[in-house]
Amino acid sequence: MAKKQVWYEVEENETIEQCLERMKKDGYMAFGRKEEPVFEEVNGEPIYLRQKIRFKGILMDD
Repeated sequence: MAKKQVWYEVEENETIEQCLERMKKDGYMAFGRKEEPVFEEVNGEPIYLRQKIRFKGILMDD
């Protein structure tokens, strides 16, 4: 049985649209979005790498 709610992360090699399509194929629709910056420490300084985007998916009714 599928979970009612699942978080999906946009992978580095996919677009937001591709992530949403992947969710749809799994039977989920986006119900929330969370973004947070990803940093790497270089020589003691935080260096911005990218933005991590996650979507909360809720199970669609058939």
